[in-house]
Amino acid sequence: MAAETVALASDHGGFELKEVLKKELAAQGYKLLDLGTNSAGSVDYPDFGRALADAVATGKATKGVGICGSGIGISIALNRRPGVRAALVHDGLSARLSRMHNDANVLCLGARTTGIDVAKDCLSAFLSTSFEGGRHARRVEKLG
Repeated sequence: MAAETVALASDHGGFELKEVLKKELAAQGYKLLDLGTNSAGSVDYPDFGRALADAVATGKATKGVGICGSGIGISIALNRRPGVRAALVHDGLSARLSRMHNDANVLCLGARTTGIDVAKDCLSAFLSTSFEGGRHARRVEKLG
């Protein structure tokens, strides 16, 4: 079975955390699709959110990780694209529930609000949790 592809994107505020999580994913054997940014120089989060949303919606990646300073801006940009269910999480429980109940396919984090260890825990919970389906499936279907 081929390794799952995870796409990552961030603005300048999330660049350092993106680099940390890339190493974490690579060590776990995931294929990576890094959509930028590639430095801490100022950029606009909607551009990177759009690239990540397109990668997930078209199947170039099965899941995604979006990071900006607060996580709010990139999550808004991501959720504008049909087929993307981006969840801004702050701990392992919210990451797990985003998968179990909402079938989220993009994890969003705020680099200025979430520490590295918590971000790693969120990533692990997100990637290791399956969608429960059942009563949640009809709700997710209504999202379009």
